[in-house]
Amino acid sequence: MSIQWTLIAGVMYVELAVTILLLIPVISPSRWHSIFKSRFLRSIGNMSHIYFKVFLLLLSLFFLDAIREMRKYSNELSEQGRVEHGIHLDAEMQAHMRLFRAQRNFYISGFSLFLWVVLQRLTTLISRLAVAMAEGQAALKQAKSASETAAQLLKQDKAEKEEDQQKEANVSNEIKELMEEKLRLEAERDAALKQAQAVGREYDRMLEEHSKLQEELKKASGVEESKKDD
Repeated sequence: MSIQWTLIAGVMYVELAVTILLLIPVISPSRWHSIFKSRFLRSIGNMSHIYFKVFLLLLSLFFLDAIREMRKYSNELSEQGRVEHGIHLDAEMQAHMRLFRAQRNFYISGFSLFLWVVLQRLTTLISRLAVAMAEGQAALKQAKSASETAAQLLKQDKAEKEEDQQKEANVSNEIKELMEEKLRLEAERDAALKQAQAVGREYDRMLEEHSKLQEELKKASGVEESKKDD
């Protein structure tokens, strides 16, 4: 195997190992996302789209070259099959060997190209899933905080209603007490007025009796004076 195809095979093995590592369910997407956002990978990720396209182009060129060689050696074997005379067994084996190598390179480059696209898509999906999970957790925390705030507001509202009801009950009790006090004062006023009227009537009666007594006293004094004159 030549150096370039050895490198392509090594890349394929690395891609396969990374794909299997990314598919392990033990490591959560949020953990992978934090790894992707690390300082080292972030410095590389600034130009990742360029690296991806360049490496994709290289793998595509190797893949097309493998297809070309595979078709080339396949056509040579077909031509050798048509010509039955003058074909040496060693030449046929070498042609089969070259075709086998071309097919091997075809599979290596094809799997490398496929895994490269899969890795790029897989890392993107893991990052999006991690972001979605983080947003979901944030939304859940926000909803929980909102529900707690709503429950606290409802509790405060209930407490305020109870306080208002207590104030209304106190006010109604005060009004009731004031009404009772008003009725008591009105009753005392009426009793005082009745007593004053009774005192006034008694005073008038006593004045009349006093007047009568004075008249009788005058009459009695006049009779005594008339008797002394006689």
